[in-house]
Amino acid sequence: MRRAPPPFLFRCSSVLGPLLLLLACSPSSANARAVPSSAGDSPVAEHIRVAAVAPAVPAPPPVVIIVERHHHFHRELVIASVLASVAIVAIILSTFYAWVLWRRSRRLADGKAYRSSDTARGIMLVPILSKFSSLKTSRKGLVAMIEYPALEAATGKFSESNVVGVGGFGCVYKAVFDGGVTAAVKRLEGGGPECEKEFENELDLLGRIRHPNIVSLLGFCVHEGNHYIVYELMEKGSLDTQLHGPSHGSALSWHIRMKIALDMARGLEYLHEHCSPPVIHRDLKSSNILLDSDFNAKISDFGLAVTSGSIDKGSMNLSGTLGYVAPEYLLDGKLTEKSDVYAFGVVLLELLMGRKPVEKMSQTQCQSIVTWAMPQLTDRSKLPNIVDPVIRDTMDPKHLYQVAAVAVLCVQPEPSYRPLITDVLHSLVPLVPVELGGTLRVAEPPSPNLKHSPC
Repeated sequence: MRRAPPPFLFRCSSVLGPLLLLLACSPSSANARAVPSSAGDSPVAEHIRVAAVAPAVPAPPPVVIIVERHHHFHRELVIASVLASVAIVAIILSTFYAWVLWRRSRRLADGKAYRSSDTARGIMLVPILSKFSSLKTSRKGLVAMIEYPALEAATGKFSESNVVGVGGFGCVYKAVFDGGVTAAVKRLEGGGPECEKEFENELDLLGRIRHPNIVSLLGFCVHEGNHYIVYELMEKGSLDTQLHGPSHGSALSWHIRMKIALDMARGLEYLHEHCSPPVIHRDLKSSNILLDSDFNAKISDFGLAVTSGSIDKGSMNLSGTLGYVAPEYLLDGKLTEKSDVYAFGVVLLELLMGRKPVEKMSQTQCQSIVTWAMPQLTDRSKLPNIVDPVIRDTMDPKHLYQVAAVAVLCVQPEPSYRPLITDVLHSLVPLVPVELGGTLRVAEPPSPNLKHSPC
């Protein structure tokens, strides 16, 4: 009986398979490998037996081909699955990246608009800056040194009719330069080391800071012992003048007051969270909050400001304004960002009640707005009675309670109980109409002519 060829030969070559099959079926090969038959078998029967065995040999090749095709199909399926997974991951990453860019664009859009306006202002000042004799280098830029005759001519020889503000340092004058460009000139009268230090400190800080809620520095001048700092002009003056001046806050509606508070919080957050190292203003008060023609608020006067890394309790003199100074700084000389938060809370109380931070009860006795208002701020039945009559009953009571709660937290005696200015900012955003820079939607905008400052 013949022996079948080994199956592996059929897997090795498609040419050897048919050749071996042909050889196996030939008579000579069959006779050579045949097992001797019994004596009774005829040659015809033996031939039939051999023919019956030989055709069964080529069966394996179809099986092998089917297995190879199945393996090829499995490989294509794996590749397709891998490609689909990569595509899904790419779509997810692209979506996340687009979302990040969208958030960043919203955060920086207004900042870009502000920088554009700042650039436009710089273009307008080109005719003036070209007349300046020199530039003073600050840490991160150049500050224009303005010649004294140009300041004298722009302010009408510092005429009293051009005075737009008065402080302990001196006066602020409105200046109109050639070409109609307006600015504000602060004159620091007197001299001495302290005046020189504050002057240099303000130039250094404002020369590096750029934010829509911080006043912009345009230049400086030193002449005969007096120091002059030139800022952008804020047409509405200071918040102190608006609240406690002749108008007694009549131009400040509830929504505008909340907008001013929000602008202050944004400027302060920039100083605390986005400056490196963080900047502590140290003299935040209503007279240092300036308002432009659209009631956009900007923080000014950085003469006493310090960076958190340069605080030296032993060498730093106690400075500030009575009524705004935090208790821990007044008593122990401890100064942190929370000291600015306390002063912010005092200004917020001014906006809420229309009262000064310290009021005289008699010739020898004064009362702090914090001490007087605290018991009534936490009593909902008494709170409406201490609100400024100009805005009384013009706001949602729920919003009034929220603002009062924020003010109470900011003026806590213990610094650790006060919130971060970022938390204050997030609390105020929902209380300001969209038209004024917040997220509150009201039926009618408080004033369609107002433009909110970017954030």
